Amino acid sequence: MAKHNLDARGLLCPMPVIRAQNAIADLPQGDVLEVVCTDPGAAHDIPAWCRVHGHSILEIKQKKDELVVIIEVGEANA
Repeated sequence: MAKHNLDARGLLCPMPVIRAQNAIADLPQGDVLEVVCTDPGAAHDIPAWCRVHGHSILEIKQKKDELVVIIEVGEANA
């Protein structure tokens, strides 16, 4: 399992989800992607996208004006 980071700060919907989708497409199952974004809508959009595509949300945390979403790549990428 490897950890990867995605900086989606300053991007508005739907770009944080699209960037996460593109990053995850290249990752093997079990890897972890940490997405840092400033769009408050990403707190709902990224988990919804993950549910549809078989990935797991490990944690969502707020750090000042930033949202950090930690995703485990699911078997959809296997």
